[in-house]
Amino acid sequence: MTLRTTFALAAALAISAIPANASGVSEFALVSGGGAITLPVALQCVPYARSVSGIQIRGDAWTWWDKAAGTYARGYRPKVGAVMAFKPYGKMELGHVAAVSKIVDSRTILLRHANWSLINGTRGQIENDVQAMDVSPNNDWSQVRVWFAPLQGLGGTAWPVQGFIYNEKPRSFKLKARPSDTQDPNDIYVNDPIGAIIAAYRS
Repeated sequence: MTLRTTFALAAALAISAIPANASGVSEFALVSGGGAITLPVALQCVPYARSVSGIQIRGDAWTWWDKAAGTYARGYRPKVGAVMAFKPYGKMELGHVAAVSKIVDSRTILLRHANWSLINGTRGQIENDVQAMDVSPNNDWSQVRVWFAPLQGLGGTAWPVQGFIYNEKPRSFKLKARPSDTQDPNDIYVNDPIGAIIAAYRS
């Protein structure tokens, strides 16, 4: 059985359906991302993101950002093929991961992900090339609004994002924290003094 067939079968067998109320639906109340503990048969975001991005990280979505350190490059700007790592938020207790399929402009990208929207009242569905918009005050992709199928538009929640994981080896310096993040004394450039000067100037 191919991976694609397995995904299709898992989505078709999803049994934990929640009816969508088009007049009062809220993605904050319904999105479960990688935290769909009550959906053992539905397709989850982690295996789908791993399949479409080639980034071989395992475990709950919220752990991907830290697990990528030292193995995959990480950053705060989207690239095609990168995985956007969401922080746990609300019902999305285990976080969420989604692959970037297209850069539209400086604040808009398209995503490929699974188990986000209710589609025909059912979770565990695959969505390809759906919109995500950077709504962070500093245009640093720390908060995004994401297409939510029951609304047929962007949801109203500003979902917190850890950053982007790239399918490439990390460079020789550590990732600098976003200006909007709590500064971590370990998150500085260690082998790139010129980069550190430029980053400090821009902060």
